[in-house]
Amino acid sequence: MVSAYLRRGMAAGLLAGLLAGLFAFLVGEPVLDRAITLGETSADAHHEEVFSRPTQKVGLFFATGLFGVTVGGVFGIVYSFFRGRLAADSDFRRSISLAGAVFVGAFLIPFLKYPANPPSVGDPSTIRERTAAYFTLVALSLLAILLAWLTAGTLKARGVNALRRRLTVGAGLVVVVAVLFLLLPAAPSAGAFPFGVLWAFRLSSVGTQVIFWAGLGLLFGTLCERARRKGVTA
Repeated sequence: MVSAYLRRGMAAGLLAGLLAGLFAFLVGEPVLDRAITLGETSADAHHEEVFSRPTQKVGLFFATGLFGVTVGGVFGIVYSFFRGRLAADSDFRRSISLAGAVFVGAFLIPFLKYPANPPSVGDPSTIRERTAAYFTLVALSLLAILLAWLTAGTLKARGVNALRRRLTVGAGLVVVVAVLFLLLPAAPSAGAFPFGVLWAFRLSSVGTQVIFWAGLGLLFGTLCERARRKGVTA
């Protein structure tokens, strides 16, 4: 049973990853080129690259495809565990709701604290500390989403109406996230980096993630519904 969801997740993840890669290539790469040029100009130096920009652009599709297969496989396994516990009435809706929840926990909440920055922003000597802080927030955000979901289920079992459940769980999640933001290190300053290019880069990052998670949820749900119509039980 789990293997069927794993295969569907990997297939959906590959397609979603390539779609996200296409968006990043068309929208994100031109912005990244401008950001790199500005960074080199401000540093008044041109650092030798391990891979040329054309090679990096081609490798983008390999990276997003590999990311999609890996994350999609994990998504399929997680879905197989939570499937019977999700409130939605179809695999399609369950898939979308799970993908949305993971998107919020794994990307959106961490992005609000640590928005994506071009390579030239931030002190290179602190990259390890910044990376550790980011992934700590990712893990804690996913845990907060899980606890919010469990709390909502408990309140429902106690007969609390839907509006009150949403308000209670939403307020609790906001408080938890605010505490995490206060406890974790601050994001690096962008300094004098041009505001327009900076936010164009960040928004392209958001767009890439939105396309990936929306694509994963939609494609995985479609594959599950197709299997159900064919009489496949898993």
